[in-house]
Amino acid sequence: MKQEEAGSRPSSESGSPVYILAIETSCDETSVAIVRDGTDILANVVSSQVETHRLYGGVVPEVASRQHVEMITLIIEEAFAKANVRPDQLSAVAVTHGPGLIGALLVGVVAAKTLACALELPLIGVHHIAGHIYANELVHAIQYPCMSLVVSGGHTELVHVESEGVFRIIGQTRDDAAGEAYDKVARALKLPYPGGPHIDRLAHEAEEAVPLPRAWLEPDSYDFSFSGLKSAVLAALNTAAMKGQPLAPEAVARGFQDSVIEVLVEKALRAVKEYGAKQLLLAGGVAANKGLRAALEARCAQAGVPLLAPPLALCTDNAAMIAAAAFLKYRRGEFSPMDLKAEPLLQLEAWSVS
Repeated sequence: MKQEEAGSRPSSESGSPVYILAIETSCDETSVAIVRDGTDILANVVSSQVETHRLYGGVVPEVASRQHVEMITLIIEEAFAKANVRPDQLSAVAVTHGPGLIGALLVGVVAAKTLACALELPLIGVHHIAGHIYANELVHAIQYPCMSLVVSGGHTELVHVESEGVFRIIGQTRDDAAGEAYDKVARALKLPYPGGPHIDRLAHEAEEAVPLPRAWLEPDSYDFSFSGLKSAVLAALNTAAMKGQPLAPEAVARGFQDSVIEVLVEKALRAVKEYGAKQLLLAGGVAANKGLRAALEARCAQAGVPLLAPPLALCTDNAAMIAAAAFLKYRRGEFSPMDLKAEPLLQLEAWSVS
């Protein structure tokens, strides 16, 4: 996949192609990608652990770490084979070093440092959320300043991106992330893990919606809160069960999804207007939600705001998005030391201004 107008950006000072191998192991996907010049995906191998964690109804950190250890070497070899690139052709090695599960992150960081050291290549540490934001760089031309709505299992944030690598979080969840709330509501409805796709599907099948509250918080706040909504769903289910009149799962799913989407969309559009953003970027695993994408497309078209969203394959955790963010750092010469650490609570940093 290539970014629009990619030819306008030099690969490097010498004009030679820049090949970045990137590793992503922040949660329950083991992924390795090789991307040329920041936009041309030669390989993006993802090994998912969903079937394993489905047995437990959620991600088990120790199990995730062990599966990363088992898979990382095989996935690296597969990425080289698919990309048809030799190790000596690489320009740099990139890796997600936070935030995420500490054990999972450690596997990726150790593998990346080993490769970079053995091949005498620069090491580039990448923030997981920066990767999600710059997944859009693989398929779109980003214009600054822009606003990014990041929605995933662990994060729900509005990020103002003033210029390349200059981030400011203007709103974030005060409790549950949107994806986390989806999984908890799905569990209450006895739906399989991960619950998001099942809630989305049921919501589209529903002819009516169970009325549920919207958590707007303070009038000028861009923060989010989904814990109360989750509690409202549980209360509605329990009340209906005690009356012997169980609610239709489709109606509950639609009521829940309508509430989440309305708050996300309206706050994102208000932020775009207030901060003078040229574009709204959608990012994160929940960006694959069809209801959210459709609602954002409709509201952005109505407001005349360009909406950028990655294809579904680049919404969930993958290493190509880490390579895309790393390429921007590569051009600026922003490399990480070999004592780079896995940081489970890593803050979204502002890159140095060149």
